[in-house]
Amino acid sequence: MNRNILIIDDEKLITRTLRKLLEKEGYEVTVAHSGQEALEHIKCRNFNLIVCDVRMPQMDGVETIREIRNYLKQEGKPSVPELLITGYADEQRYKSAVELKVADYMYKPFDKEEFLEAVKKNIK
Repeated sequence: MNRNILIIDDEKLITRTLRKLLEKEGYEVTVAHSGQEALEHIKCRNFNLIVCDVRMPQMDGVETIREIRNYLKQEGKPSVPELLITGYADEQRYKSAVELKVADYMYKPFDKEEFLEAVKKNIK
């Protein structure tokens, strides 16, 4: 089973916590702290799931997902399921995520078992 996950979040505590949790479960994890950094990782490596924060400076999560999808499409690479996470109940961003048809959307703080279940359900 392919188990490469890209985590995109500007909060280092979140990325460190998610990385530990996922690596403990046997996943390979790459971390990006911005949308731009995530695009650089996407160009160098294949991932089976993207976990992306919605609210980030410069390029938010929705913009980041759009950019990643555009790049993958231009390069003829397969799409990657996305799990968006957020600590804010922002109706407009939620609506944008729904319009993007992301694989899943979770509010922080979430239960670790709930998060792992979402990962298992959506990883391709």
